Order: sequence, then structure tokens, then C-alpha cells
Amino acid sequence: MRRALVTGGAGFIGSHVAEALGEAGWDVAVVDNLSTGRREFVPPQAQFYPYDIKSKDAHDLVRQWRPRVMFHLAAQMSVQVSVTDPLFDAQENILGSLNLFQAAASGGVEKIVFASTGGAMYGDAAPVPARETEPAQPESPYGIAKLAVERYLHFYHREYGIVPISLRLANVYGPRQNGLGEAGVVAIFIEKFLGGNQPLINGDGLQTRDFVYVEDVVAANLLALDYPRAGCFNIGTGKETNILTIYLQLQEFTGSPLGPAHGPAKPGEQRRSALDCLRAGELLGWQPRLSLEEGLERTVAAFREGGN
Repeated sequence: MRRALVTGGAGFIGSHVAEALGEAGWDVAVVDNLSTGRREFVPPQAQFYPYDIKSKDAHDLVRQWRPRVMFHLAAQMSVQVSVTDPLFDAQENILGSLNLFQAAASGGVEKIVFASTGGAMYGDAAPVPARETEPAQPESPYGIAKLAVERYLHFYHREYGIVPISLRLANVYGPRQNGLGEAGVVAIFIEKFLGGNQPLINGDGLQTRDFVYVEDVVAANLLALDYPRAGCFNIGTGKETNILTIYLQLQEFTGSPLGPAHGPAKPGEQRRSALDCLRAGELLGWQPRLSLEEGLERTVAAFREGGN
């Protein structure tokens, strides 16, 4: 059966994944408690269940609906929230995941595609761009939780034969993005510019991130369907872009007169980040297609049209 369950499917990345799966002929169910997702983002053809992933309802749905593949994107996605409240982060990102995985073990799930993190996985000591072979040295509870879930997936692979594929995502941006999480700076800047308000850059703005367009991330998720073995893949562009550059590009695309303004730096913020994605190219046949300039332009257009 071509059944796919998408957790977090009313959210930014998850809704795009659910939409693409439906277009590819899959029977799609979406689980999302709408804490940050939006009901209108769920594709019309998908079955929608407003469940929390920690709940018995979500557990029972997996066992009874028996999807062939689970795309696990539901998460507490703010690094800063995880630092402030590590217990809450662990409850959402670790215990919520285990609730689903236990159900998957008895619900006939063959594969789990997990939205892990690349930006928060390797730490400042890793070379840039970082490869999957670098030691995982997450410095935030968010990154630690994502690594823990990757390790649990290996357990479920060994014990129950569920094939895990962890996609270590760079800073994803695009239509439907909100301002939460590490990549939220794009959405925050656009909303401020379009509202005529002054965006603030944290610190000097020279901290770098690897920005990858959501459409390219969706392509990686779908390619994971055909990969037969367990795997861990960086999904990014391999290119560093500093926050000041993002600001100036978005200022131009929005036509805003508001030049750069700086606020205090975030304590402990990672200085540089980019991901080496050669493994995804060699084994999944994936590579990023959209340039940063075109991706930002498309994102601004979507926000103007209310598609954010």
C-alpha cells in the first residue's frame, strides 16, 4: 500500500512534503497538533488528524492506519527554547518520537524518514562545510535531542527492521515559513520589511548559515523513498551565507528603505555553519537546484501573496 504518514504536516516543511506525496500518488495522512502549523496548509486530499505526537491518539493511529512510510517532521524546533527549557524540548522531540516509533514497530511501518538537524549537529569545532563523518557534537538541547532520535532509530532498525533515513537539514527557508527555529530569520526579516518595521540583526551579522530552499528539501524526502538501506544525509548547499547578506538581499526584494540595524548577539550562537552534501548526491541522486537569490525572491513573492 502506498500510505504515508506525515507528522508536522500542517507546518512549514511538512505541508510541502505532504503535498508532494499526494501529487506522487500516495495516500497521505497528516498528524499535527497545530501548535505552530496551520490547518489551511494541509493538502485537501490528505486525511488530517489534530493529534499531539505524544498522545495515545497518535500512537493508535499509526498502529491502525498502518502507513508504509512515516515522514517525521513534527518537532519543537527552536534552539533558544531548548536552551531555556531542555525538559520541554526532550518531551516533544524525544518522547514524542518514541511514542510514534513504538507504534511503528507494531503497525507495519517499513521506513521512517526523519527531519534531523545539520546546523545544530556538528558544533563550532567541525570543519566548514561539515561532512556526515564528522563527530556529532551538538551544543544545544535541541541538537542533542535530534541526535538521540537518530540513535533510537538505529535501535528500531536493528530490533524491528524499520529502515531509518535521517536527513540532517541545513537552514530551510521558503513559502509558509514562520519565524521559529534557526532558519526563521528569513521569515522574520520579510515580515518586518513588508510591514514597514525595522528588522534587527543579532550581533554583527557576519555569522554564517547554509540556506536551502524548501522545494529542494522536499525533493530529498521523496528520493529517500527509493533508498533501500539505513542512511544519514546532509541536506544543504555547502555554501556559507552571512546574515547581513540575507538582510540586504531581502531589503532589495521587498523594496524597503530600512537599512541594517543591529541588536545584541545571541549568547552562545554558533559562528559558522555549512553542510557538505556529496553523500546525498552520490547515494540519493540529490542536489540543490535553486540558487539562494531565486529562492529568496520566490519566498518574498509568496509572503506578498499571503502564502506564508
